[in-house]
Amino acid sequence: MGPEEYKSQLQKEKQQIRKKLSEYELSTAMKSFIETLSKCDKQRRDYFLKWMKFKLTAHSESANQLSSLHNELKDHCDKKEKDVQTIAELVQTLLESSLGVEHYMREMGLIYEFSIKGSRNTADEISHLPGLAAEMLLDGLPLELLDGDASNIPERWVTDVLMELHKKVGEQSRLLVLTVLGVQSTGKSTLLNIMFGVQFPVSSGRCTRGAYMIFLKVGEDMKHEFNYDFIVLIDTEGLKSPHLAQLEDSYEHDNQLATFVIGLSDVTIINIAMENSTDMKDILQIAVHAFLRMKEIGKKPICHFVHQNVSGVSAHAKNLTDRKHLLDQLNEMTQIAAEMEKKPSIKAFTDVLDYDMDKNNWNIPGLWHGTPPMAPVSTGYSEAVADLKKHLLETVKTNPSSEVSQIPEFLKWIKSLWKAVKYENFIFSFRNTLVAQAYDNLCKEFSQWEQQFRKEILSWLQEAELEILNSDNESEFQHFNELAESKKFEVSEKITSEKRKMEEKLTNYYKKKGQHVNLIEKYKIDFFNSISSLAKEIKYSVNNKLDCALHMKKSSKEVQDILRKYRGVIEDKVMKLLSDCKDSKRSDEQLTEEFEKMWTGVTVNVSGLKEQNISENIFNHLKKNFLNRNVNEELQNAGDLTEIGKSEFKARTEHVRNPKTFNLFRRKDIKMYLQNKADDVIESCTRFVLDIVKTNTDYHECFTKDLLDKIDGSLKNISKEVKIKFEFDLKLHICGIASREFLNMHQKFLSDKDPQTQLEKYKIQYLSDFLDLYKQRDDCQRKANNFVRCCIKPAVEEFINRSLGINIVEDILTGSNSAEYSSRSYFQYNIQEELLQKDDFNGFV
Repeated sequence: MGPEEYKSQLQKEKQQIRKKLSEYELSTAMKSFIETLSKCDKQRRDYFLKWMKFKLTAHSESANQLSSLHNELKDHCDKKEKDVQTIAELVQTLLESSLGVEHYMREMGLIYEFSIKGSRNTADEISHLPGLAAEMLLDGLPLELLDGDASNIPERWVTDVLMELHKKVGEQSRLLVLTVLGVQSTGKSTLLNIMFGVQFPVSSGRCTRGAYMIFLKVGEDMKHEFNYDFIVLIDTEGLKSPHLAQLEDSYEHDNQLATFVIGLSDVTIINIAMENSTDMKDILQIAVHAFLRMKEIGKKPICHFVHQNVSGVSAHAKNLTDRKHLLDQLNEMTQIAAEMEKKPSIKAFTDVLDYDMDKNNWNIPGLWHGTPPMAPVSTGYSEAVADLKKHLLETVKTNPSSEVSQIPEFLKWIKSLWKAVKYENFIFSFRNTLVAQAYDNLCKEFSQWEQQFRKEILSWLQEAELEILNSDNESEFQHFNELAESKKFEVSEKITSEKRKMEEKLTNYYKKKGQHVNLIEKYKIDFFNSISSLAKEIKYSVNNKLDCALHMKKSSKEVQDILRKYRGVIEDKVMKLLSDCKDSKRSDEQLTEEFEKMWTGVTVNVSGLKEQNISENIFNHLKKNFLNRNVNEELQNAGDLTEIGKSEFKARTEHVRNPKTFNLFRRKDIKMYLQNKADDVIESCTRFVLDIVKTNTDYHECFTKDLLDKIDGSLKNISKEVKIKFEFDLKLHICGIASREFLNMHQKFLSDKDPQTQLEKYKIQYLSDFLDLYKQRDDCQRKANNFVRCCIKPAVEEFINRSLGINIVEDILTGSNSAEYSSRSYFQYNIQEELLQKDDFNGFV
């Protein structure tokens, strides 16, 4: 599915969901929930929410048997042969079986967003909801920042809630953003709860996903020491969930979440245990790599590592060694990422994130002193957390940030960062930087193999085309057909051989011990498929060029046969004129005048090549393209093809199935989608046609076949909402453009190859021969010059032009700057760098 079709499908699904929701009123539960929150004062509201949380937790655990679901999920994950589909279904069942206050709050936000954007006339009823949520946020209730189930930020809801909060505090909302990040079940929420006395949900038995934030107001007595009005705490779901890790996109989900929350933070606490340090190392590598690929993030988040369940001097000493080893690995991966992204100034992990191995590491013992649930809380845990909090606050006091953001700036940053994260989908799909580097290295190698493949076939094609074009003009057309067919068979064998060589290179590459090829085993089949697609593409292209060469040869033979006939007549007439004039003495002017009379008499009736009906040929191919597709009426009413496509193509309502079922905005969306699609296809096809015209060849029907195939490829993934009429009108429009361009090309070819025109080129030569023979002069030097000018020079120029393209590419790929073209990413990077430095986009047009 193409990106445009996918986008259209998502838009359609969104409209269907909105339409379905608009048919229902608010549920009794949501009405009661919103009314209660709206009418109660702070104390009663807190009491209501607390009891609601207890009741929902008890109901979920009893009605849905969450513990049995957890156990079943754990059993499936522990199996050696994991059933990914079953695990995914169990995860979804667990999510659907969980119900908490946060789900009601999420629903309230969705009701607000839907009512603001939709057609429901409930704006007055829900307009107070952001203010209500802002009050609850000030009271310490977490606000969902990132919906983990949908991997989406409800931007309108979050924006309006925080802007209401901004107003309520008199627009004094300087923020210090602190985030805790870590692998699942490492005590992240507990750490924040104990450190700041907040109530992020913990041990609820639910599988809540996403990110939540709490606003802590800085007391008036401490504002003179701090440069902030609020400390924003962001708690995230656990990374590397053993359940979600079985799913194919788990790397992407974790990497996106980590990058987003670290990017938002002024301070990030990485909650880590040495047994899962590898997982966190992988995630941090990708986060750093993503920061390097995205535009400048504008700040350098402070990073603290918290090692939980650590006690004793020996454990501390061991952790010191492990921490140094971890930092060395992160530094190495950062250098690799910086090299891939062409940022030589980045040398270490600390160039991207602010981290001091001596000061930003904390060892915290276990929470419980003994075995839960009867064990007391460890005093060592509390003391260590208190020390961490004290250090964080002291750091804030002594090193106040010069760029403190308030809520409006924070919201802009959320939108900007989330947009960057959503668009950066390549690097997030890898487990870590080593995988990304291994993939990039293979892409470079593959690019070289592909170029070698193309070079071999193009070199062969040059020789084959010359053999066809230079074959004996005395031969019959059947001989040319047989020669072309033999060349097609030969190239098929050669392409198969080159494909096999390329597959062997790929197989041998995966057998290497270096370059971490084991990390990219999952992409192996994709590269083999790319080789097959490349071979098919080259074979199709070469066969078309051989057909064009055959057509050119046949046209050339027709011209040469006519020229041969008339040159024989002219030579006889010249010799007769010479014998007639030898009996009398004449001047050059008189001889020239006699020659002109003879020449005109011979060439006046020279017949040219027959002009093809280009528009009819193109239209016939269009008919075949729509065979049995119920467009006979449109074909009959099409009119003169050369008059079509002169005005701009316009997407119309009649191009869409059942347009009346769409509302006004939906109709505009689908119409804009069709117009953009049509403009792209027309532009691409027009370039394709003009590139053919530039070759100064004669028209061949394969050009139209290729053009229609190109359009079919562009429309392959078009939305199913689009009627066949859109496809027909678009193809008719493009064929109209092509008919005029191909007709001009054909007429120019006929003019250049016209036998009378060709004979005119020899007129001066025949006149000179006639005068030399009459006066019995030595004409060897003149004939040698004519031979060089008319025969050798054109042949040399044609040979150079034919081989120039391959030689230029070879020189580029093997020259001193070959690294710039070694992979697509490097090539794109260098183009963008040159655009920035020279600020001259027209230089690339």
